[in-house]
Amino acid sequence: MSLYLVEFPLPRTIETAVDPTAGAELARLGDAIAEAARAATGELVELQVGLDAGRLYAIVEASAAEPLAAALRSAGLTPYGVVEVRLVGPTLDEVKAARGEAGYLVEWDLPSGLTMEAYLERKRANAPRYAEVPETTFLRTYVCVDMSKCLCFYRAPDEAAVRRAREAVRTPVDRLTRIAEVKPHARV
Repeated sequence: MSLYLVEFPLPRTIETAVDPTAGAELARLGDAIAEAARAATGELVELQVGLDAGRLYAIVEASAAEPLAAALRSAGLTPYGVVEVRLVGPTLDEVKAARGEAGYLVEWDLPSGLTMEAYLERKRANAPRYAEVPETTFLRTYVCVDMSKCLCFYRAPDEAAVRRAREAVRTPVDRLTRIAEVKPHARV
């Protein structure tokens, strides 16, 4: 089984997470994504809403991208795409057990020519520098296997602390959004 990043536009009816009706609608959307993942013999690992980005970020464990994409289409869902990702940091079981602890998501559009091996070496070399910003905790990264971008999840008191952590590890921020986990009604 592989992991896939599936991004969706946030429905116009859910313009803001402070909307009191947003929670139920997001849960219904999460249920539909989880059901589509199951139809593709997969599992929804996590679903985060980018509060500032206007996007839903789903990580799905599945056997292949095309059956997952087909199941999503059959459910009437239109993602931006289905991209295989590699988890860096914790194990998949640890991610499943720690749902809901992230507060910020940083997207970094990886530079052209960067290989997975070079990315991982850079990550290993720079990771100790997170200690310079103790109020921020790096939680996990999903690196697109096509090396287009990575998504890094953090727990931090505010956006400024996340930016300081990224500066400490000498890694840019292309997009930064506050996130909240979507909890579907069905078991994720």
